[in-house]
Amino acid sequence: MSETLSAEELEARLPDGWHGDREQIARTFEFDSYLEGVGFAAAAGGLAEEAFHHPSMTVEWREVEVRLTTHDAGGVTQKDIDLATRLNELAD
Repeated sequence: MSETLSAEELEARLPDGWHGDREQIARTFEFDSYLEGVGFAAAAGGLAEEAFHHPSMTVEWREVEVRLTTHDAGGVTQKDIDLATRLNELAD
């Protein structure tokens, strides 16, 4: 099981655009259309499955909100930071 990050570690490692606390991190990605957001969510699902680390995602019109936490650790771990970084790269 992964260890949760301290507040200092989280602050130092949190990728651009993400916010949160030791319980979970989140980011809302914005798109030009609903279908772009759906495409992002589908690709994000593929990355999550690959990492065997599954976020909560909410698809809205032109936005996808992603929330990450490591449930079995009880908070944010390096697994969350790694997936958040990959999702940022996917969105660019």
